[in-house]
Amino acid sequence: MGAAVAMLYYTSNRRPRIRSVTLISRPFQTAVMERGDLSATMGSSGRKREKCIIDVTMANEKILIVEDEKPLVKLLKYNLEKEGYRVVAAYDGESGLTAVPKEKPDLILLDVMLPKIDGFDFCKTLRRQYQTPVLMLTAKKGEFDRILGLELGADDYVTKPFSVREIIARVKAVLRRTTERTEPPALVRAGELEVDLDKHETRVRGKAIELSFKEFEFLRCLLLSRGKALTRDEILERVWGYDRSMEIDTRTIDQHVKRIREKLGPEAGRLVTIKNVGYRLRLD
Repeated sequence: MGAAVAMLYYTSNRRPRIRSVTLISRPFQTAVMERGDLSATMGSSGRKREKCIIDVTMANEKILIVEDEKPLVKLLKYNLEKEGYRVVAAYDGESGLTAVPKEKPDLILLDVMLPKIDGFDFCKTLRRQYQTPVLMLTAKKGEFDRILGLELGADDYVTKPFSVREIIARVKAVLRRTTERTEPPALVRAGELEVDLDKHETRVRGKAIELSFKEFEFLRCLLLSRGKALTRDEILERVWGYDRSMEIDTRTIDQHVKRIREKLGPEAGRLVTIKNVGYRLRLD
């Protein structure tokens, strides 16, 4: 996966914004970053623009590794975190199943030959309650075992020995397929807050409240992030779009938050400020 050359410019509050992006290969990225290359120009507005190397493909999904070989866990964790994934680990099937409701992973890397509960029984138990994608890891190369794993609900199957690059590629592919086939529900509820995404209607305790178009899109943006925190820049780009977001100060978001909280009334506490980060919508 490539990184990117991004043209940045600084606003009056020194907050860099992306102006343009060009994909480059990882070897070139590494070479440039090791040399510390950085070029700066002045735009027509007089604002300083800087070209730098950033990786726009970094992920944020959480991955649960259920594997009893600790050196392998360490290797996978290190390389997945380099790609931007958040990684947690369990070393037997029982603790892995316990970790699922607690950690709420976006994907599970699951070994078949596990202590206490093996990978097949783990997958069978998991599917009774969760649809979390599963990538099975095993030393068993027989067709029967692969078919059994897939029939029990695994999304993909990798036999040992494998390369780290193959695992990362398969993780990305499984997550991509899962995202593509997952459509947001038309009606979303969080406590006594109810949002109809198709009809653009919002209700609190059954009573309709009026939100402006941007206020509704702001709320929709946080709802679809499924409880994850979004930075002010991410919200600007998703609600106002790249072009318009370059012209808007982040204080615009704070003003929208204030108005939305006023309108949500008893459910205002669901819109949570994350210090030095941005905002999230509490769904529990």
